[in-house]
Amino acid sequence: MRYIRRFDSLNIHDIALVGGKNASLGEMIGSLKKLGVKVPEGFAVTAEGYRAFVNHNGFEPKIRALFEGVDIVNIEELSRCGEAVRTLMLSGEMPEELKNEILKAYREMESEYAMASVDVAVRSSATAEDLPDASFAGQQESYLNVRGETMLVEHVKRCFASLFTDRAISYRHSRGYDHFAVALSVGVQKMVRSDLASSGVMFTIDTENGSENLILINSIYGLGENIVGGRVNPDEFYVFKPTLREGKVSILKRQLGSKALTMRYDERHHTVNLATPKKLQERFSITDDEVATLARYAMIIEEHYTAQAGEYRPMDIEWAKDGQSGELFIVQARPETVQSRRMGENILEQYHIVSDRPRNVLAVGKAIGEKIGSGKVKIIRSPHESDRFNEGEVLVADITDPDWEPIMKKASAVITNRGGRTCHAAIVAREIGVPAIVGTGNATEVLREGDEVTVSCAEGENGNVYAGLLDFEIKQTDLGTLPPTKTKLYMNVGNPEIAFKVAKLPNDGVGLARMEFIVTQYVKVHPMALVDKAKGKTAGDEEAVVEAMKGYDDPKRFFIDKVAEGVGMIAAAFYPKSVIVRTTDFKSNEYKHMNGGFAYERDEENPMIGFRGASRYYSQEYREAFLWECEALARVRDEMGLTNVKVMLPFVRTPEEGKKAIAVMNEAGLVQGKNGLEVYAMCEIPANVILADRFLEIFDGYSIGSNDLTQLVLGVDRDSALVSSVFDERNEAVTRMLSMAIRACKERGKYIGICGQAPSDYPEITRFLVQEGIDSISLNPDSLLKMRQVVSEFEG
Repeated sequence: MRYIRRFDSLNIHDIALVGGKNASLGEMIGSLKKLGVKVPEGFAVTAEGYRAFVNHNGFEPKIRALFEGVDIVNIEELSRCGEAVRTLMLSGEMPEELKNEILKAYREMESEYAMASVDVAVRSSATAEDLPDASFAGQQESYLNVRGETMLVEHVKRCFASLFTDRAISYRHSRGYDHFAVALSVGVQKMVRSDLASSGVMFTIDTENGSENLILINSIYGLGENIVGGRVNPDEFYVFKPTLREGKVSILKRQLGSKALTMRYDERHHTVNLATPKKLQERFSITDDEVATLARYAMIIEEHYTAQAGEYRPMDIEWAKDGQSGELFIVQARPETVQSRRMGENILEQYHIVSDRPRNVLAVGKAIGEKIGSGKVKIIRSPHESDRFNEGEVLVADITDPDWEPIMKKASAVITNRGGRTCHAAIVAREIGVPAIVGTGNATEVLREGDEVTVSCAEGENGNVYAGLLDFEIKQTDLGTLPPTKTKLYMNVGNPEIAFKVAKLPNDGVGLARMEFIVTQYVKVHPMALVDKAKGKTAGDEEAVVEAMKGYDDPKRFFIDKVAEGVGMIAAAFYPKSVIVRTTDFKSNEYKHMNGGFAYERDEENPMIGFRGASRYYSQEYREAFLWECEALARVRDEMGLTNVKVMLPFVRTPEEGKKAIAVMNEAGLVQGKNGLEVYAMCEIPANVILADRFLEIFDGYSIGSNDLTQLVLGVDRDSALVSSVFDERNEAVTRMLSMAIRACKERGKYIGICGQAPSDYPEITRFLVQEGIDSISLNPDSLLKMRQVVSEFEG
């Protein structure tokens, strides 16, 4: 046939013929099907078919006339022009030869599937789209669940006309593409009945920080249009690629989305959005096994396209689960175009709020990008209100999609009620470099038009909208000019949400990953409340436990999943560098204030030297919770394959306590020496220094906790403002202790590092530690670059 090509006859070199989308489908069917990647069959109406349609109706001179003198940047003029062109094209007649070939190919599909009137997806595929330097995703239209010959021909024509949507015209204009150098192919693909199951998108690169080691998967119930249209907040999963290559599935994150709407078909084959039942909203829309299958598909696709391109090629992929067969299908794959363009850049750009004004948070959502913007709020309900929007204002909307791109280009920041990291609004915001916060839930209600706000995407996974115009700075660092150091410079990292961001700083690993942050932010309830819940007992604060466990039925699995995700995220961000995880070191007063904590904690006069650290681990009051914690760490190392994790026990008062705590670890399968596991002790009690010879028979090394060591050497409660002037890590008694600890480890060939606050605050302490021969210094991320210079100059 002249104008039709079956997908299985196409490959990636056919972009000029059938556009990027259809060429990619053909490539996958031809090359990846044998590797297990499932792709629905179909055919493409070629770009020549589009040109035949245009020429048959004599459209080109008429369209050129409509464009003449139009200011594309003027949104009103753009809208009038786009509508006129589309109306013209929809009035056109389909050439008889083209129409007959479309129908013939469709009948062949009916025969192949032994079905009358096969339901198909009719998708646009522009000949310039999905190139490595530009994403045309969503610029043209796609139509789902099209049935019957008449409807098929009509929807092919609609796709042709959609080459001139307002957003497509604006996009091409902004990137210098000639409107008439781009043609449109149409893909006709058998529908996957995801309306009865789930669907989503995935990226083989982290969309926010550009890490090549992550696969991001978003999932919802029903048709995937709700994700790309930003109408729902999806479930979110991160999978770690390096260990996946080794056959170990590391799901670093499972975040439950609200999934408030489910798009399905009605009896007339029209799409309808229905409210998702609450019970389903509180469950993940795909299983861990399905996450693993999708991640493997993503790896196969990325590796294939990388080999084809001869250079690394991260991918943007759409998938769907068939509710009738239960099979997972890939329905689209295209090169990712934002982070991939930034690869190889050696300039680190960091945004920081420096204002000392109070930070009053007005709204919170998912941060898109890592920038900060500010300005006056302008609430826009529809792109048709674009004339109300002024340059430099903060765009606030329920949702945005590519139709809003002309407005978004004028905004200092974008905020939406709905949408996830992979919706079109997020994709466009990244591409044009505008900070955006999506999925706030209530931005259009809580923000008032005309108010001045600061929109910060520079504080981790969540973006914050602050009242007022807060001062912020932008620091640029040329990583290529940073001096090397002989002493290893680690970082203190507690928050998994910023791990991949701070991992871009020059570092040798993590010297302190605090388990406390993971428990408070990911688990959110007292661990013993979950232990009791698992035993069928009434847990302390039952309501808070049930709320925290949303999406889970098993308290133990919930706890282990969440701890493993938090630790795994930090370990993956720095893999294969060492990540030293300190097990929980809450004090009784801190535990008490956790949800459910009052039922499990006693009052102590001085919790700082009370029931904490190793003493808890083997006690009857807490032993079971520590076993769960150790099982989670064993999962990270043994099942997820993140063997760069090392374990550190805090506040070990005696060698006997160390042995008892390690015995509990062994019981949980976290065995010293297994898969190279090293177990350190915090050196933070004078006894750790005085009896170092005995402690180091049990442990593989020390990490000095200078805060507690200073407190106990000087007899100063570090929480007391009354004696705060006496607390000083530079006191000679403290520095002598530091020197003794370093010497004891060096004499025995054991690891010695420091993870306390002192070297982050005092250059003289950093120089002293280097002089004494310490193996590593672990610093706060904001002190790392400054202290690297100090260490390099001193070593110099």
